[in-house]
Amino acid sequence: MSQRERELDQIKTYVRHLFSNDPTGHDYFHMERVAHQAVVIAEEEGANQFICEAASWLHDVYDSKLVANPVTAKQDMIEFLTSIHIPEKEISLIHEVIDSVSFSKGEVPVSLEAKVVQDADRLDAIGAVGIARTFAYGGAAGQLIYHPEDKNTSLQHFYDKLLKLKSLLNTEAAIEIAADRHHFMEIFLNQFYKEW
Repeated sequence: MSQRERELDQIKTYVRHLFSNDPTGHDYFHMERVAHQAVVIAEEEGANQFICEAASWLHDVYDSKLVANPVTAKQDMIEFLTSIHIPEKEISLIHEVIDSVSFSKGEVPVSLEAKVVQDADRLDAIGAVGIARTFAYGGAAGQLIYHPEDKNTSLQHFYDKLLKLKSLLNTEAAIEIAADRHHFMEIFLNQFYKEW
């Protein structure tokens, strides 16, 4: 096992400890899917694979909708990365990538690595898994599935965010993957309204 593989194993263990019981769709397996997708995109786009994979595993560690104290969570992450001997320059790159991922902040990534990780995270928000995660998060947040006169529902999230993601992707590799997933969401919404 190489040094990089050992570091990634330690990062995975750290993330598993933090997110193994998350009921909102931001669990360990979400991080795993995003990391896997980021590696695939990074390879196609020529990005730094280690930075993309590490940042993908860690991208929700200090997300304000998931943790009570994002500042402390970010500091804990930096201390953890330092403890496993990730160089300071790479730690800085990792948290720069993480800070560029958010949809709600309207961030437009500058580095290729940030573009890759943002795309990988956005791909996990659409398609069949994205639909499942939307309703998991809505349930955990106490939202209704749908209400004809109420916009604060899980179904509204499709219009506020999910259906917009395909046109906001940064890389050709991600745009190609997104086409089927976007189409599947449209089919789902048509069927939902028929049944409703």
